Amino acid sequence: MKYLLLIVVLAFTLAISGWRQAASSAQPNAQSAVESASAHSAIPFDQENARQARALLNQAIQALGGQTYLNLRDMQQTGRTFGFYHGRPSGTGAVFWRFVEYPDRERLELTKERDVAYLYIADKGYEVTFKGAHAVEKKDLDDYLRRRRFSLETMLKVWLNDPGVALFYDGTALAGNLASQQVTLINSKDEAVKLLFDIDTHLPLKKSYSWRDPVDKQRNTEEEIYDNYKPVQGIMTPYNFTRYYNGDMQSQRFVNSVQFNQGLDPAMFDPNSGYDPNKPVKKR
Repeated sequence: MKYLLLIVVLAFTLAISGWRQAASSAQPNAQSAVESASAHSAIPFDQENARQARALLNQAIQALGGQTYLNLRDMQQTGRTFGFYHGRPSGTGAVFWRFVEYPDRERLELTKERDVAYLYIADKGYEVTFKGAHAVEKKDLDDYLRRRRFSLETMLKVWLNDPGVALFYDGTALAGNLASQQVTLINSKDEAVKLLFDIDTHLPLKKSYSWRDPVDKQRNTEEEIYDNYKPVQGIMTPYNFTRYYNGDMQSQRFVNSVQFNQGLDPAMFDPNSGYDPNKPVKKR
């Protein structure tokens, strides 16, 4: 009897030990199954979100003019520009003539005589006056190159086609008092740009991005507002443009006329060519 009781106790102990081992091995398997199911359920959501973002960006391109917009070679603008300081106008404005040859050449002429010009060719910048040409200050050049790197054209023509850029659909938002849909693009350098599009027309309404100043290490935010769209040669073109810097209005540009793909004289992008804007432009 004594031995029988010992055998029963030993059998019960072994049974309890086996049950604990089985439960212990089953718990990680169950946890792994849950994690695996969560991962599989997250992948379709991420893919759907990115698909929505890309679809909205493609809708914007179509609204702007589709392939006609994507195939732009050059642009000419005339109008008036205003500067602001602490949100207040800093002058009465200035007439301007602006010439762009995509992707990286721009000429901006100021004054009624068109005798002051700023040239940007690739990563170089020049101020041209009756005294000749000299390089623009480094800070001014850095500001221009940053704005060009984060320009709307760069977002829609370059970043959208870069497999290293992540796209996120952020849902609905307000651009001023207009209902819009928002998309965020983040490149491989972890730089993010937010684009807001009209919920009905899909035209771009606003762009914003932030950057850290290399000197004072402060983070700054720049915003651009696009307004008063008009069709020009098959391209929907904003005639009003406003830029904000850390929440303060920095500049406004009102366009009077726009032309596309007219051909630009190469001399106008050469700071030492002696180009005279008051003479007829030689077409290519």
